Amino acid sequence: MDAPAFRIWPPVALGVPLAAGLFLSAATDDPVAVTGSAVRWVGWALVVAFVLWNGWTLAHMATHDTAVLPGGATVLVLQSGPFRLSRNPLYVGLVALDVGWALLAHSFWALVLVPIGVAALWWGAIRPEERYLAGKFGAEYEAYRSRVRRWV
Repeated sequence: MDAPAFRIWPPVALGVPLAAGLFLSAATDDPVAVTGSAVRWVGWALVVAFVLWNGWTLAHMATHDTAVLPGGATVLVLQSGPFRLSRNPLYVGLVALDVGWALLAHSFWALVLVPIGVAALWWGAIRPEERYLAGKFGAEYEAYRSRVRRWV
């Protein structure tokens, strides 16, 4: 099959720690309060940023006839649009959404567990995807990888 062999589907990698953090916050007292109008504004800003950023990325991918769902075949190394800023623009958006939801839920534990979700995303999706792209596109992908950061 011509697709990355993901270990963890990206939304699951970020969603499970988020859900665990929300559960912990509901079941116990958060040791630090995550409240206030600034928290709410930042949370909503991150959710809106996710919608705009991932919408742009998905539209860009669709325009270039490449797979938009994780695990689909990649037909070219996209190097324009959001891909000139990040090698993983959809994952950047998902992390922003994860943090935004944690802030809007006022969950200290969900915020604390974001790095675990990011680590799971890196191990379960990004590493296999990068191996796939390096194997399929060789020097073209390596040149792109040397020019563009993983995140932003």
